[in-house]
Amino acid sequence: MKLEELNLLFQRDLTKLEQELLSYSSEHSIWLVDHQIANSAGNLALHLIGNLRHFVGLDLGGFPYERNREREFGAKGEPREGILQELQEVKRIVEMSLLNFPEERLSDISLHAFFGYPMSIGYFLIHLYGHFNYHLGQINYHRRMIE
Repeated sequence: MKLEELNLLFQRDLTKLEQELLSYSSEHSIWLVDHQIANSAGNLALHLIGNLRHFVGLDLGGFPYERNREREFGAKGEPREGILQELQEVKRIVEMSLLNFPEERLSDISLHAFFGYPMSIGYFLIHLYGHFNYHLGQINYHRRMIE
């Protein structure tokens, strides 16, 4: 895996997330949920931002960050513009973190063992990319269903 290529994928899909949020006809719609949907697009976007800031920005890039999972899943009605600004910041942080991370360390064992077994940093980065796209798809579905 080349970190430059992984960065390009993250940048592309962070831009897709921005486009999804801008495609909602109103800020209010971003925060709607119903009996079929557990999380709003706003909460999923905040979760993705927090996830990347923590696991890529803080862990790999050394960018200070204190994660607030309560906000990620509990915030309601925050302005779209604020989330878009956070997206621009996380794009910058992801890029700097990935492009400055030594590729020879990708085979090092990650500090995180979410699956109950040790995994390499490279494996964990692929997991993070898949996680990001899973939620990006949920946001796309949310937008089409709500609107």
